[in-house]
Amino acid sequence: QVQLVESGGGLVQPGGSLRLSCTASGRTLSTFTMAWFRQAPGKDREYVAGIRYPGASTYYADSVKGRFTISRDTAKNTVYLQMNSLKPEDTGVYYCAATFRRLITSQVRDITEFNYWGQGTQVTVSS
Repeated sequence: QVQLVESGGGLVQPGGSLRLSCTASGRTLSTFTMAWFRQAPGKDREYVAGIRYPGASTYYADSVKGRFTISRDTAKNTVYLQMNSLKPEDTGVYYCAATFRRLITSQVRDITEFNYWGQGTQVTVSS
């Protein structure tokens, strides 16, 4: 069993930055494909970024490409999402997700491929 706990959310002004963390217990994250999803009020949960196992290839939604960076620290069993140049449309609850299945590139953005989820952390971008 894997437990994921997100942290780092908060209120930030447009153009600001936040770094989200997702720490795992129960199993090492180095053998998981990890992803971040987000959900705005009244909208479906959507893919944001992913980092694949094996290897460490990273993938991003077009809406965040060039602004967000996903990374993994195996020593801390933690995955990060560095978010820069934040926009009001980035507002939502951000969820960390994990799967031990080996995915092809197109599957990394598929919400149905992930079977472990954190509780979410709120990110609000507003002036």
